[in-house]
Amino acid sequence: MAVKTNGFVEGIWPEGLRKLLMSLASNWGEVFDVEGLKVVHLSGAMTNVVYRLSWPIKKVDGDDCGGGVRTVLVRVYGDGLDLFFNREEEIRTFECLSEHGYGPKLLGHFKVGRVEEFIYARTLSSADLRDPETSALISAKMRDFHELEMPPPKEPLLWNRLRNWLSVAKSLCSPGDTNEYKLHILEQEITLLEEAISMDHQEIGFCHNDMQYGNIMIDDNDSTITIIDYEYASYNPIAYDIANHFCEMAANYHTDTPHILDYTKYPGEEERKRFIRKYLSSSGKEASETPVDQLADDVERYALANHLFWGLWGLISAYVSHIEFDYKEYARQRFEQYWLKKPEILKGGGGDEMPANSTRDV
Repeated sequence: MAVKTNGFVEGIWPEGLRKLLMSLASNWGEVFDVEGLKVVHLSGAMTNVVYRLSWPIKKVDGDDCGGGVRTVLVRVYGDGLDLFFNREEEIRTFECLSEHGYGPKLLGHFKVGRVEEFIYARTLSSADLRDPETSALISAKMRDFHELEMPPPKEPLLWNRLRNWLSVAKSLCSPGDTNEYKLHILEQEITLLEEAISMDHQEIGFCHNDMQYGNIMIDDNDSTITIIDYEYASYNPIAYDIANHFCEMAANYHTDTPHILDYTKYPGEEERKRFIRKYLSSSGKEASETPVDQLADDVERYALANHLFWGLWGLISAYVSHIEFDYKEYARQRFEQYWLKKPEILKGGGGDEMPANSTRDV
């Protein structure tokens, strides 16, 4: 797939990357073998462009190390990402999580990206999320992630981020898109939603906020789960993070139409509660039905916030990203789900509602 960004297109190197790789090889006592370099674009990423780089290991003294291969992951930042999050804060989060033993190690930065340790594990598929054994492993890893002690602020970022993204979307969108996606009433919808679903009993934890299958890896030898890619990570209600994971079960980003969502695949009540029960019981103490039911209810409410979050993300991305993905159609589907599910979930929560059929049906 040709990607119009600072990536390996027609042999063009991202600025500073070759120098960084040469420096890393030197630190390892090796020579960077550019002639033997193999570059593989890893599909499925919608924020950055990701590559696997491999080259034969050659020691400075000339030893070829018996045919060994050095492999790293190169992440080239997508266009316009400064509109979504602060890159310096994201890198600090990455480094902090690495210190906690989470995810890959950061090997270095170049002007438009970074080089990371390559994890020899399998990225999950959309079908893997529905496997009960794999789902139980994910729930336990999420619980572990949420309990991490990360740098402040330890206040939920969700609502401020939604308002900031709405402001950005309004500044970018054409009048036609502003009208079609009803941006003029989303400010009151965000306020309504915040008042309707934010409650004192809800647990706040360090959330990943993008728990799609492509950000979860598994070592099939020992069933170890690794969560990667922390661009959107922040403190938030844990119910929001779980809701995000459930919503991602409607997606398959490795098809000919990766932007199309199938909400018939959204997990049913039994599957949702099974995941939540495993999540709450991961410390070893079996969770009773009351906290399971309460968290399940909260998760369904936060699914609404999730639709607004990724709807705005898709709309902004349509204007700033050059990755081949139909962001507007993706955004339309997320907003449509918000308006469709809001009356059912909030049960007359108020506000000026847009009819569920006000945009084209999926």
